[in-house]
Parts: sequence; C-alpha cells; structure tokens
Amino acid sequence: MEFISNCTADAISNAAKALKDGHLVAFPTETVYGLGADATNEKAVSRIYSVKGRPSNHPLIVHISSINKLEKWATDIPDYAIKLAREFWPGPLTLILPRTNLAKDYITGGQNNVGLRVPDNPIALSLLRRYEEMGGLGVAAPSANRFGAVSPTCAEAVQEELGDYLGPTDLVLDGGRSLVGIESTIINCSNPTPQVLRPGVIFNQLLYNVTKIEFENPDIKTLKVSGNLNSHYRPKARVLINKIPKSGDGLIALDSIKTPNGVTRLSSPKNTQEMAREFYGAFRKADNLNINTIHIILPTGDGIELALYDRAFKASQSN
Repeated sequence: MEFISNCTADAISNAAKALKDGHLVAFPTETVYGLGADATNEKAVSRIYSVKGRPSNHPLIVHISSINKLEKWATDIPDYAIKLAREFWPGPLTLILPRTNLAKDYITGGQNNVGLRVPDNPIALSLLRRYEEMGGLGVAAPSANRFGAVSPTCAEAVQEELGDYLGPTDLVLDGGRSLVGIESTIINCSNPTPQVLRPGVIFNQLLYNVTKIEFENPDIKTLKVSGNLNSHYRPKARVLINKIPKSGDGLIALDSIKTPNGVTRLSSPKNTQEMAREFYGAFRKADNLNINTIHIILPTGDGIELALYDRAFKASQSN
C-alpha cells in the first residue's frame, strides 16, 4: 500500500491509472473516505469485498464525476431525481435508480437498482475526471473501513483500518479531514414517490424544498443499501445514547453540556454540523484510549439530528 500525502496532478493521474489497472484506491470525499475500484471490473470490485470483509450481496455506490454521466448507469430517471441531482450534486446525496446493463449484479447486490453519487471533494472529483479521461465509467466506493466498523474521516484512519489488508500496488490518497463526517443521504428514486433510505446532512425539508414532494417512510428491509443493517458504524467501545456517564466513560455532546468528573470528553461540538464532522473521529479516539463505554448526548430536531441518531443508534447495537 502506498500512502500519498501530496495529491499533485501527477499523483492523481497515477491513482486514476491504478484504478484502470484493477487496483484499489482509497480517496477522500466530503462525507467519509471511500475505497474505490473500477466499477466495470468484477475482479477489482471483488477485492473491495475481500479487503472490507463485506458480504458480497451488499450493494456498492458508484461514484461519477457529474450529472452528465448519470444515464450511462441509470434508466427511467424520474423528474424529481433530476431536480435533486441538479441541486445537490456534487454533494452528500446518493440516488437509487433503475440500472442500465452497465451496472452488474456484483455492484448492485443482485438488485435491479444502482446507487449513484457525485462527491463534493476536489481530490475525488479530479480523480474521477482523470479516470474517465482514461476511459473509465465509474468508481465503486464504499467507506474505506472493515465492514460494520467506524467509517474513516481521515487518511490515517484508512491506514489504521485497512493497512493489513491492502496490497503493495493499492493507494491511499490523503486529502485531510472529511468536511461532512457522516455518510451521504440515500434516496430511493425507483418509485413514483421518493423515499429516504438513509438520513444524512441533506434532510427531508431540504429535499421537499427542491421536489415539492412529501417523501415516504420506506420499509428499508425490502431494499438493500449501504448502512441499512441494524448494527453498523460500530467502535470497539459500547455506545449508550442519552444516559448519564460515569467516571472512566467517554462523552460526546454539544459544548453547552458540562463534562462530569472523571469522564473523558471526546468531542465538544458547537452545533450539529460540527458534531457530525467529529462523530467518527470521537469514536476512534475512544478506542485508541481504551475507553469501554461512549456516551452520546444527542440534540433533538428533524434535520441533521435524525442522521446523528441513525448513526448513534446503529453503533449502539450489538451484532
């Protein structure tokens, strides 16, 4: 594994060529770091599953450089999906759409839909554009961590998670800390009415403002998507929500909440956006400090707060 901390144009070109040659490239996005492979190369994609320890029937999100590449992967695209893409791409939004023949079963988990996203990160976009200039069509990229574990929001966390699993020809691009910090909002756009399958920082009111459509609450068990298992995003430490921490425990809470005596403060964000940005880093900090229990005091609300609750709840569940 080669760790690249200076992502020059030449380094990006080398990374794009590595993707074309069937190697894996971990790269930054605004949400979390992704582990990328050529989405049309079944052998390369199979290595993603192997490196992550991910079930082979769990679908992957395909990253493209712009909305102009959408129709290569998706068909029967509803008008509201086009509106969402135009408004939020590049950005932390994944659209689930009926697939074209380009999206094979090894990408979709055998489903007839494919997840697509345009990331809002200069290194990611440069990589995707250069890769497409070389004839690439899309990069499959789940989060660059072991399956079910805490998503990485910096290159060092990728190295810590996957260093023992990546090969000598694989690359890690260091683009600093992810600015959003939690995974993208996932919208099912394969039905007449859209559904939020995974909440994120793009929340229901923002989606309604664009589409003027009330989103349905789906039964996510009928459609497999990234992050929809009951237990996910788990640190080694036990996670408790809205409980009173004891001496020796760790605490994640807004800075207006005081730290009890003997409790290790893991994160003191000023607002919900900052809490999301620091969330997974705080989980990793707790594990590195060998803290056994993480307490999260969650703010209430119907925006980003729902995404924070989703991640915290799934992190709190055992297998």
